[in-house]
Amino acid sequence: MQLAAHPHQPDYSPRQNDVLDSALRLLVDGGEKALTTAGVARAANCSKESLYKWFGDRDGLLSAMIGFQASKVRTFDDTAETLTAAALQEHLMLFARDLLEVLGGDVSLALNRLAIGQASRDGSKLGSMLQERGRRQIGKRAGALLEAGRDAGLLVFGDRDDAYDTLYGLIVSDLHLRMLLGEDRDRMVKDFGRRAQKAVSAFLRLYGSEKSSAGP
Repeated sequence: MQLAAHPHQPDYSPRQNDVLDSALRLLVDGGEKALTTAGVARAANCSKESLYKWFGDRDGLLSAMIGFQASKVRTFDDTAETLTAAALQEHLMLFARDLLEVLGGDVSLALNRLAIGQASRDGSKLGSMLQERGRRQIGKRAGALLEAGRDAGLLVFGDRDDAYDTLYGLIVSDLHLRMLLGEDRDRMVKDFGRRAQKAVSAFLRLYGSEKSSAGP
């Protein structure tokens, strides 16, 4: 069974990925006011015409930034062979650690704080983009892992979305909210490994079959 060795990157070129990295750094360092097409073009050493060609307007750039972040959460190569109990657990641990590291990173916190600040504005799309291009895309890929586990007889559940919501809740709980509110992030980051292990173990107790519990 081949573990996902690389993030599920959107279909962007290396140069476009560099531009998105520059845009994300601008957002973290300078906030919303710094995230202009002119500012991104300067930071990424490209033309505004290229930005419009690749990403469209500012909303398109934000959508691409969110998708780029979400792609860093690795899940599962669903073209690979049938899962084993050990591989399922390793995939779940990989997913849990990546999810915590992405959600707890400067970029995710900056994007979410920006979305919260814009929530009361008419016409603001950032919140819905975070849901559609962020959490739902991550959930779709994680759902493929859960279904593969069920197909292999390792997991037992009726509704995939319910099972994923349980997994997500066990991993994240109130951690993201506490980070958004400014609680000591360094202390929480040190606990990511233990938190991921605890969440995966609890999930497998809830949804694992006898076949999965017989694995290492």
